[in-house]
Amino acid sequence: METAPRGMCLALLAVAQVVAWGVLYYAVLVAAPAIAEDTGWDDGLIFVAITLGLLTSAACAIPVGHWLDRHPRRLMVIGSLVATVALIGAAASPTIWIFAAAWIVCGAAQSAVLYQAAFTVITHRYRSERRGPLTLVTLAGGLASTIFAPLMGWLVLELGWRMAFVVLAAMLIAVVLPAYALSVETRWPHLDTGATGNGEARRVLRSARFWIVAGAFALMSFSLYAVTLSAVPASVEKGLDLQTAAWVLGLIGAGQVFGRLLYLAIPHTSAPWIAPTSVGVLGAAALTVFGFASGIVGIFVAGIVAGAIRGALTLVQASAVADRWGVHSYGKLNGVLAAPVTALTALAPGLAALMAGAVGSYASMAFAMAAVCALGGALAVRR
Repeated sequence: METAPRGMCLALLAVAQVVAWGVLYYAVLVAAPAIAEDTGWDDGLIFVAITLGLLTSAACAIPVGHWLDRHPRRLMVIGSLVATVALIGAAASPTIWIFAAAWIVCGAAQSAVLYQAAFTVITHRYRSERRGPLTLVTLAGGLASTIFAPLMGWLVLELGWRMAFVVLAAMLIAVVLPAYALSVETRWPHLDTGATGNGEARRVLRSARFWIVAGAFALMSFSLYAVTLSAVPASVEKGLDLQTAAWVLGLIGAGQVFGRLLYLAIPHTSAPWIAPTSVGVLGAAALTVFGFASGIVGIFVAGIVAGAIRGALTLVQASAVADRWGVHSYGKLNGVLAAPVTALTALAPGLAALMAGAVGSYASMAFAMAAVCALGGALAVRR
């Protein structure tokens, strides 16, 4: 099967990302309270199951990235099928343990259908012209929570969470699977998949530069996600009511869209370390401001700015490998780079709550995370 015209391919990839993120990430977060109420399962264990799925996605990012360099369409279609089966398994789960097992399988599928897979496709397809398509796809993905959070809430109320999961599985089959089948190439003609490419990837993975860059992105991502994903309890701590605090989290999501548009303003000819270092410095400043912020307006503005930095970081990370080592082994190298980032992002909310308890407040935790973000930016200097 040949792919559709290039413009249509990009549109299909963007639509698939909206549905995949909405179904495989945001929907279960909305459904979690209803799952606990209906089944009697401990809500903490439900979130542990979700976290285990994200950690599985991080672990699978490495082999999946390697395979995406060789058989992109096959892998992404299989990932869509596996995710569908996992959702149906979760819907039919009689115990929390089977639900957790289903969500671990779902996590494995996430690594083949969400951003990292899309970034690999775009980088190989567009190479030096990838900035615009990367931005478009992540802007589309940013709409997933806006669309699927209320949709899932309605489905749970009307059908119950189990049937809601079945409907979501049908969406994967009806939208994501055919979108990938039609829009993703079967192979990359510009790649020599022989020993030369493998040797180059091994050389990069043995270099100190690669692991310093990976560490920089892991620190920046962890610090920004730890603070922004804790926006609701942090805002309540500052005196806002729960409903207003929820708006802070929503505005952080809106800020991500703004930050991804700002990414296009970075000159593509600039040295590759300038963008991540700028994110580290600006992120540290934003987290510091969020820690000090008080009053509705101040907290809202600080949340939008922090969200914008987080949104820009997604695209800066997406280009990190290609900007430094080219596109030849992008999938493999980006999978390795993304693994610690994804793992720390999965752990960020729980660790943030523990740190806030240890240092006395969410504001103090934000100041500590500002230092971590600055350290990440410093590590990226000249790398």
